[in-house]
Amino acid sequence: MSERKPRVLLVHGLLNADWWLRPLAARLRAEGFETALFGYSSVLDGPERAVPKLLERLRREPADALVGHSLGGLIALESLRQAPELAVSRVVCLGSPLCGSQTARNLAASPWTRPLLGRSAPMLAGGLAGWDGPAQVGVVAGDVAHGLGRLFARFDGGSDGTVGLEETRLPGLADHCTVHSSHTGLVFSPAAVRQAAHFLRHGRFEHAAEPPAV
Repeated sequence: MSERKPRVLLVHGLLNADWWLRPLAARLRAEGFETALFGYSSVLDGPERAVPKLLERLRREPADALVGHSLGGLIALESLRQAPELAVSRVVCLGSPLCGSQTARNLAASPWTRPLLGRSAPMLAGGLAGWDGPAQVGVVAGDVAHGLGRLFARFDGGSDGTVGLEETRLPGLADHCTVHSSHTGLVFSPAAVRQAAHFLRHGRFEHAAEPPAV
């Protein structure tokens, strides 16, 4: 009898739909995972409706792991914070502003741009306080500063064009890695997929070997 493939549920980010993650799902299936997509309205529903909807889905169709892009990573972790008894052992966040997004805060400050964030504005702007749940959490961040976020925020350090690298680092993470990608590109990046698959299997990312001590 063939071994059961780990089941991974993918959660999209702001202003996207579940179908947008189909290429990522296909690449993870090629890595040996069973995949499914979770969809919600990031603007009209926001986390206050998306989180209960995701919890209902996970109780009906249990998953071994979650992969969330941007806002999707925040929604995934908030869901597990509310229901730590769920059998989700690992979460990979792709470019998620876990510490809050300066881009989102600037967008939310203007009546002209705040509608782009909708009901997700508070979560994107504030992020999470930390992570102490049972699931192992890893973040894949991008360092190619291409994106509309550059029009609304200035980053002190590196960024993926929308989210600053430091905004993706949260106390309690199991691991963190950086790949050469923009924020949107993380969904299509072969390097990001490879790192995500490695974390889903082992609970850690592939890191370059340390140079030998002299």
